[in-house]
Amino acid sequence: MSIPSAEWELDFYSRPVLDENGKKRWELLICSADQSFRWSRFCPANSVNSIWLKEALEEALAALQEQGATAPRRLRCWRSSMRTMVQRAAAPLGLEVLPSRRCYGLVEWLQERERTVYSAMEGHLSGPLAPPLSSVQPLAIPLPEAVRGDSWSWAQLPAESFSEAADWQISFAGLVPLPACAAAAPVAGLRLFSPSRALALAGWLAGLEPVRLEVRDQQLVLEAGLEDRWLVSELKPEEADAARAAFQLAREQAGGLQFLAVQTAESATDFAGFWLLRDLPDC
Repeated sequence: MSIPSAEWELDFYSRPVLDENGKKRWELLICSADQSFRWSRFCPANSVNSIWLKEALEEALAALQEQGATAPRRLRCWRSSMRTMVQRAAAPLGLEVLPSRRCYGLVEWLQERERTVYSAMEGHLSGPLAPPLSSVQPLAIPLPEAVRGDSWSWAQLPAESFSEAADWQISFAGLVPLPACAAAAPVAGLRLFSPSRALALAGWLAGLEPVRLEVRDQQLVLEAGLEDRWLVSELKPEEADAARAAFQLAREQAGGLQFLAVQTAESATDFAGFWLLRDLPDC
């Protein structure tokens, strides 16, 4: 499945590598969602500012132009601590910054670079690529009643089912490249139904930047944005156990792939909204 590169995923942050002065090295990574475009630059520790970042973005745009590709409209940035600096650098270039954890291609690239690049560099430190998440997660807030589906159901499909998703009839689409996995790998998902409000519900969910579904205790939770957590439904114990097992199987066999769909009815063949999600450890 080919995803248009209308936006970039960006990470500008320190890496687990010390320079000759004992300071962590900073690096800018930029990629398209499908990773067909990758661009990286290390930044001197005394130049970590929006001025250096703007100049680096200009270089990346020039490199993209040399490939004959269209410039992105916006940047997805998943580190809240860097949002202001990224916005200051991107604004003069006409690039919108979207705070979002839907940076699945970037997270995969970071994990790859830890295995093949950082670990081989002098001064490498073992440790996480991102600041550890707080062990105390915020409580999930119930979805507003106006945007809840009238009903919902679980669904499970083989990964190959999504290979032609770009051709489906979807009003609000959030597609991502499929991870490398077996065609028959099971992918668990959630379908929301509303005969009269499906389009409005899908439009509202699109603004949330949905990231992944999880079962916490006996609650079905939708994680979205940078740290939002929305309560979808309370589950019975046996249902919660089955959902946890399904998501775990997807992590093991389908790269953490999940899906979220909004439709008018169970029999509908089109979608008011459809999002591919991924449960990645550093996302």
